[in-house]
Amino acid sequence: MKKSDIAMIVLIAAVSMLVAYFVASSLFGSISGESAKVKTIDPINATIVEPSTDIFNKNAINPAVQVEIKSTQSGTQ
Repeated sequence: MKKSDIAMIVLIAAVSMLVAYFVASSLFGSISGESAKVKTIDPINATIVEPSTDIFNKNAINPAVQVEIKSTQSGTQ
């Protein structure tokens, strides 16, 4: 290989690396030095609160029970 061929390969590689750097930084953004504030939750404790009787009552419909609807009258289908 000639010196001009090696110089051309080095130039193309350098330009390719610069283009890849700018494309990657535009897609992923730069590293931010700012700190982030995150919400924290309360720790889980062992106390149990009784559920509301409006929602959880003895006469409520249980959606886990399979219900079959059958007709007692003979009709056309």
